[in-house]
Amino acid sequence: LFPTISIGLGWLLLFFRVRWLKASASASAAGVERLQAQGWLDAYRFWTKVFALSFALGVVSGVTMSFQFGTNWPGYMERVGNIAGPLLGYEVLTAFFLEAGFLGIMLFGHGRVSERVHLVSTALVAFGTTLSAFWILALNSWMQTPAGYRIDAAGVYHAADWIAVIFNPSFPYRMTHMLLASVLTVSFLLVGLSAWQLLRGVA
Repeated sequence: LFPTISIGLGWLLLFFRVRWLKASASASAAGVERLQAQGWLDAYRFWTKVFALSFALGVVSGVTMSFQFGTNWPGYMERVGNIAGPLLGYEVLTAFFLEAGFLGIMLFGHGRVSERVHLVSTALVAFGTTLSAFWILALNSWMQTPAGYRIDAAGVYHAADWIAVIFNPSFPYRMTHMLLASVLTVSFLLVGLSAWQLLRGVA
């Protein structure tokens, strides 16, 4: 659930950030425009806290999942580890490091770095969450519809074509399903938390 929230919420934060920059650039010294600009910034800061919590819980659940491959299915991983291992490694080396590296700037850099750097950091965090889903779903899809592999005499799987491994037959459908599920999940979360705040009388 938490990685699903992180994917959609990262792009929502980028949307809030861009809208705040546009509203603040055109806002007058006082009036409705300035209040609207401040509203976008308040929304960004509130949902950044929700994103940070979801990201932290998603990392914890992701570490548990990685251990499960070896503890629950050691025989399976002994045979397909040459393919599953690199795909998980790509997720860590590209997506997770990208997210974790720029998350600190996104959370604590506002007012300390330039607006451009902060905007780019938010965009890279959002991109990192989607890239993480890309690698995880590439592995998950390959486990369901394997392609681009060969099996040696010992029954061990080896990658014969990494492009075919990554973009296996079920990958496009699963990736599309994941992104749509993320958007729907974040939409319900946004509506639910907003309604709860309205009921509490939070302006």
